[in-house]
Amino acid sequence: MTIAIEEETKVDFDFDYKKVIEAVINQAMDYKNCPYEAEVSLTDNDSIHAINKEFRNIDNPTDVLSFPLVEYEEAGQFDFLEDRDDCFNPESGELMLGDIVISVEKVYEQADKYGHSPKRELAFLTAHSMLHLFGYDHMTPEEAAVMEKGQEEILAAIGITRG
Repeated sequence: MTIAIEEETKVDFDFDYKKVIEAVINQAMDYKNCPYEAEVSLTDNDSIHAINKEFRNIDNPTDVLSFPLVEYEEAGQFDFLEDRDDCFNPESGELMLGDIVISVEKVYEQADKYGHSPKRELAFLTAHSMLHLFGYDHMTPEEAAVMEKGQEEILAAIGITRG
C-alpha cells in the first residue's frame, strides 16, 4: 500500500502529522477492507481556495477536498472493481482511490473553533475524506449519519477522540 503525502505549504504541527495521516488512512482501509493507493496534499488557504474555485465553482477556501478516482455502484463496495483495470495502478496493482487536499490553516482554525486539538482535526478531516474516496457522501441526513458513524469509528479505533 502506498500513501503519498505532499507538503505544498509550511507544515508546522507539534506532532508527527505524517504518522497521524497514515494511521487514519490505514484504519479507514481496514474499516472498509480495501487495498489502495492514496495521495494527501497539505496546503494553505490560498491554494485550496483556488482549487475549490476551479473544481467546485465556490469562491472561498474550504477545509478539505476529496477527489475520488473510483465511481462506485454502491459506497464502500469494491466487488465490481475486480473486472476493471482502469482503477488500478499498472505498476503496483493497487487500487487508486484518489486525492485528498487539506488546508493546514483550516486545521488550526477549526480545532480552535470546535475546542479540540489540531491532531484530532487533521485526523477527522482525513477520515472524512477517506469515506468520500470510498463513495460516501453527506447530502441527506441518512448519508450524513453513515459518514458520521464511520468517522467516529475510524478515529476511535486509533485512539483519537474529541476529549
